[in-house]
Amino acid sequence: MDGRQLPYPDGDASLVGELYEPSTPNGASVLVFHEADGIGGNVRRRCAMLAELGYRAFAADLHGAGRPLEGAEMQRAVALLRDHPERFRRRARAGLEALLALPGVDPSRIAAIGYCLGGMAALELARSRAHIAAAVSFHGLLRTRAPAAPGAVAAKVAVFTGARDPLVPAGDIAAFQGEMAAAAVDWQLTVYGQAWHAFTIAGVEDLGDARMRYDPVADRLSWAAALALIEEAVGPR
Repeated sequence: MDGRQLPYPDGDASLVGELYEPSTPNGASVLVFHEADGIGGNVRRRCAMLAELGYRAFAADLHGAGRPLEGAEMQRAVALLRDHPERFRRRARAGLEALLALPGVDPSRIAAIGYCLGGMAALELARSRAHIAAAVSFHGLLRTRAPAAPGAVAAKVAVFTGARDPLVPAGDIAAFQGEMAAAAVDWQLTVYGQAWHAFTIAGVEDLGDARMRYDPVADRLSWAAALALIEEAVGPR
């Protein structure tokens, strides 16, 4: 299944997402945020899987022009979002607004999920008081410069992370748990003991980054748990 490109703005920035329409809609939608480099094979596959289950899936563009980034350019773009939460939240909200603008979208039945940088995007969107039903992070960064205020997060939140992920150390996990508790969020966090960063991305070892390793068991279990939470949050089909 292929998605169709959908241009949308964030202020002066021109973004290009990808929309996947289900053949048998269940009335709910999922906003999907990409990894550090941009919309690629993993996100497209997840969107297609969601569409096959009846969800309208929209891959949002966090960098601009729908163009994947590499090297120093990618690192600069990631830092610009990570270090400026209001900018990051505005960019994530732009994707949500593009999805909401589509005909037939039920604003009460939207979930957001993301991978790596995208996992952080889903959490920052939830922290921004966005009216989404669920926010799911797969091996995303948990640290934020603007923790959630009490009562700010309406979404059910789920985080799936790896105990061996050097980008998400134990201190960040503990701080996130404290943040969620203090903000009275409906949250859950699963730590896979043998999983590294990017554990859901098949073939990630080809990048040559020793911090990243695919874990098929953690991938399968986290996906099943995410789907269960999404269905619980957006209501029956």
